[in-house]
Amino acid sequence: MDVEKVFHMSGGVGKTSYAQNSSLQKKASDMVKHITMETIQQLYNQVTPKSLGIADLGCSSGPNSLSLIKDIVEAVERSSHTMFRPVPEFRVFLNDLPTNDFNSVFMSLPDFYRDLKKDRNERCSCPAVYVAGYPGSFYGRLFPNNCLHFIYSSYSLHWLSKVPPGLYDEHGRSINRGGVYISESSPPRVSEAYRNQFREDFSLFLKSRSEEVVTGGRMVLITLGRIGQAHVDRGNSFFWEILSKCLAISVSQGEIEKEKLECYDVHFYAASRNEIEDEVRREGSFELQRMETFEIEKHVKGGDSYGTAVAMTVRAIQESMLYNHFGEGINLDALFGNYARIVDQEMAKQQINPITFLIVLKKL
Repeated sequence: MDVEKVFHMSGGVGKTSYAQNSSLQKKASDMVKHITMETIQQLYNQVTPKSLGIADLGCSSGPNSLSLIKDIVEAVERSSHTMFRPVPEFRVFLNDLPTNDFNSVFMSLPDFYRDLKKDRNERCSCPAVYVAGYPGSFYGRLFPNNCLHFIYSSYSLHWLSKVPPGLYDEHGRSINRGGVYISESSPPRVSEAYRNQFREDFSLFLKSRSEEVVTGGRMVLITLGRIGQAHVDRGNSFFWEILSKCLAISVSQGEIEKEKLECYDVHFYAASRNEIEDEVRREGSFELQRMETFEIEKHVKGGDSYGTAVAMTVRAIQESMLYNHFGEGINLDALFGNYARIVDQEMAKQQINPITFLIVLKKL
């Protein structure tokens, strides 16, 4: 499976779109927004460029795509006024895979510019903000040398460049049959294959960005992870275990073929703090300035249960991959109805605690 050609968040603004089901990601970015703003202000105060290059890697679509850019522009604007310097121009590059729904992002640009102009008098001009789409995988070069000052990436780096090839035997059969991710029943080779793919991908990500970011530039990365060395926990891996159970239910009801389930694996990896720190140190282009661990609040607005919110989020993320692998005949309404029910049942027994890392890196 060519992930770059298939994987994308569900586009548009419909009920099952990512635009309508990314509130949990927004909540997480809001929880650490003060750190993101502090980082961009520190960068600007030290470098004071006349033209500030910013990239959002894995921007997806929907309201989250441009809301943070507005916050960044206003934070830099405040710093420039404090320093009695002219506000720089902003070169903003929105990156995601080519299959991303960039059109919905571009359609929201007029509202973005309108919001920037709000509450400004005639003497206070609006900063010049130039926004461009930049399709392509961030596991490799995307931008010219030394053109970026600040990189932001939220909930993207836990997606690997591909399903680890080490998951398949010499006949192309999965060694992780029945499970879509690392589980208690997975042979040791499964976790090893995922770990090796993460190391390869994250090292390439860092090396590529080191050539694109100016000396002293910053990266703020938000990614799912895990506590400790155990790959199986009641955190992010548990959500994949629930998806495996739901797909098994679909098999038992004759909706999908057992053979197809046995060869379905996700291109995801929840790295540990040590794995991230080790790779940053080994690659050597960036200084790890800060690394925080946090959890998203479980309260969900609007009357939906937590299980429903999680199920709709997972559906918006996995829909393209599920349709590609199992075919258009798969009943996703039933699948994620079961998913929501099981999440709520499990939450009634014991909390599920998926953790997120916030990482701040400085280019050496």
